Amino acid sequence: MREKLWTPSRERVEHSKMFAFMQLINKKYDLNLSGYRELQKWSIDNPEIFWDELWKFLEIKTSHPYEKVVDDLKKFPGADWFPGAMLNYAENILGGRDSDEPALIFRGENHTRRSLSWHELRSEVERIAGALRSIGIKPGDTVAAYLPNLPETIIAMLATSSIGAVWCSCATDIGSQAAIDRLGQVEPKVLFSVDGYSYKGKTFSVTERAELVAQGIPSVEKVVLIHYAGDPATVSQLTNGVLWEDFSTPASAQKPFYFEQMPARHPLVVMFSSGTTGKPKCMVQSQAGLLINQLKEIILQHDVTEKDRMLYITTCSWMMWNWMLAALGAGCSLVLYDGNPSYPDTSAIWKILEEEKVTVFGLSASYIHALMAEGFIPKDHADLSHLSCISQTGSALSDAGFHFVYDAIKEDLHFSSIAGGTDINGCFCIGNPLEPVYSNELQGPGLGEPVAAFNDKGEQVWDEQGELVCLFPIPAMPIYFWNDPEGKRYHDAYFDVFPGIWRHGDYVEMHSDTGGVTYYGRSDSVLKPSGVRIGTSEIYAQVQKVDAVQDSLAIGQQYDSDQRVILFVEMKEGRTLTAEVAREIRTVLRKNASPRHVPALIIQTPDIPKTLNGKIVESAVTNIVNHRRVTNRDALQNPESLDFYEKIVPVIEASPEETAQSGLVF
Repeated sequence: MREKLWTPSRERVEHSKMFAFMQLINKKYDLNLSGYRELQKWSIDNPEIFWDELWKFLEIKTSHPYEKVVDDLKKFPGADWFPGAMLNYAENILGGRDSDEPALIFRGENHTRRSLSWHELRSEVERIAGALRSIGIKPGDTVAAYLPNLPETIIAMLATSSIGAVWCSCATDIGSQAAIDRLGQVEPKVLFSVDGYSYKGKTFSVTERAELVAQGIPSVEKVVLIHYAGDPATVSQLTNGVLWEDFSTPASAQKPFYFEQMPARHPLVVMFSSGTTGKPKCMVQSQAGLLINQLKEIILQHDVTEKDRMLYITTCSWMMWNWMLAALGAGCSLVLYDGNPSYPDTSAIWKILEEEKVTVFGLSASYIHALMAEGFIPKDHADLSHLSCISQTGSALSDAGFHFVYDAIKEDLHFSSIAGGTDINGCFCIGNPLEPVYSNELQGPGLGEPVAAFNDKGEQVWDEQGELVCLFPIPAMPIYFWNDPEGKRYHDAYFDVFPGIWRHGDYVEMHSDTGGVTYYGRSDSVLKPSGVRIGTSEIYAQVQKVDAVQDSLAIGQQYDSDQRVILFVEMKEGRTLTAEVAREIRTVLRKNASPRHVPALIIQTPDIPKTLNGKIVESAVTNIVNHRRVTNRDALQNPESLDFYEKIVPVIEASPEETAQSGLVF
């Protein structure tokens, strides 16, 4: 199944930042590292030297250097990275750039286009930072956003971090209660929001929901409203509301402006878990930890430079928004897109890539699979000659999805499939510019990432499926969870299975021949019919080959002292699940996977529940089918989809004869 799809040219390899870093290490330590796998092994065998050299290579600016790289790698959790260092995240991201070249280019679904130069971006950050200081926001205070992916969102985040305050954000496509459940936990003093946004050609007002959010969070003292796709006059509906323009007057920029110097461990952002199994966890991440790790992933692993333009399909509810923002630290211009990438037609986002000469494009596995289901060939609809790298994340991509990238998008590009998560605001496994890309696998663990696959006995395994673990601390791990003074929630989240080892919750296979990693989905959604583990992504990859099927969801149901697999399929428009289609699904699974992958029941569904970031939520349907409560519907982008699954439970629990006679189950 794993086939070499692309090999970087010698010129591309030798001009990469990764190659330059490897040569520096070779020269300084009299080594002969000849490729990525050797460099990666050296980085985890010598973690303190690696992170020290990386810090210098990235030229991270400090007002006071660190006293040591890490206090104690045996403190897991609890290791303190770069103690003694004083720095500012925003100062490092903006660097010394102050030119008229574009830093931000905004493209809205409503055909809005705006461009901000590096000089304008810096000036706006200074103005908003001054305004925040003028109303008493100080280091350690929390600032929240309920916003689309706008230039103002980037500006507000950098302004917040420039004064040492803590940032958190939610996109406006989530309901007010879901926003309160997240933002309210960290008690923000300021809320940035917007009057409206556009999606699929429709305009949605936000001001009323923003007021509900502000009223639901007693700590909020000021609401700053940005005009985008609504009515700015609605600012009058907000308690303590002010328009962005009035909040950030020229006088609010303090002269001379200064970046607040904070300890390396100082909180930078609070990230929220999906919340599909309860109230979202609030993961607090440090400024130095995120800065060095994200710049490593962007500059070394993706080879992004000041010559690049990056567009990532994301919202500010997703960690990829924070990750994308960090690309400014490489001097890269960001092309921000807000709206549906396939509106008014599927070619829309691809035409923007052409028009803006985007070189690095970020997307999700679900988006690639949707293109495949539609039969859309991007290279036939846009000039993608400038595109040199695609970064893909969100969930496991099928083998066919890897082939699709090179067959339907572009033959010669670096396809960097990445995986990590909100927990570290970055990646455990990722691409690199030195090695070939193989289908159905990520190129390998990132530099400095001591990851492995463990079996149920806690033994490291190769070439078989196991739990993804991290063997010792890395800088990007959360420094703590909010409102978790004893660290119990933190410990229970990662360290309750393998003592002293971070268990991430992904089911993977580490390949000894290529060094690559194949992902099979979240380990809590792994199916176990007759005790045999099956990754749901293995099923999805095969069902996707059935032409009539748009999307699918597989879950396990406890049945007759065992577990049976139930497959829900969302059909393409105009298609219906029939006995013939069900036979085709079972045949494809039996032939290309195994008899154990064949579901006991196949059921057509009108919709598949997904998180706010577009990931399929097997856990919610698993709970319903197994008579467990779904604790947080607001964590879904389409909570109404669960109504169908609740109604179908009596049907699938009837006698086999009655189930068959229903005409709904095959």
